[in-house]
Amino acid sequence: MITLREEEIEFVPIRAQGAGGQNVNKVSNAIHLRFDVRASSLPEAVKARLLLLRDQRISADGVVVIKAQQYRSLEKNREDALARLHELVVRAAVVPRPRRPTKPTKASQRRRVEGKVRRGQVKALRRRVVD
Repeated sequence: MITLREEEIEFVPIRAQGAGGQNVNKVSNAIHLRFDVRASSLPEAVKARLLLLRDQRISADGVVVIKAQQYRSLEKNREDALARLHELVVRAAVVPRPRRPTKPTKASQRRRVEGKVRRGQVKALRRRVVD
């Protein structure tokens, strides 16, 4: 089980986009979460896999940036951002099974070649007939 330390996560309240009525220009309800992967206390293997993920939320310098603005409450957006970060870290913590190279069976190779021969015969029948 991987736990994220609260002091390693930076929360910045920002104004949410979109319609918001009279409060839209006064209240900062969205949240920007920043988490520096390289400076975190995660295990080295998890850090490496997290940095290798092809995720647009991870910057080139290894900082995860998550913007949460789904809810009208700052606290709910904070929880949503934390949940999304936790899901990202858990996904990186799973060690992928190593791929064992396999060879095609003789039967599958034969079927493949027979299919190619059959297709070639169909195409040969489309050619011009020469007397």
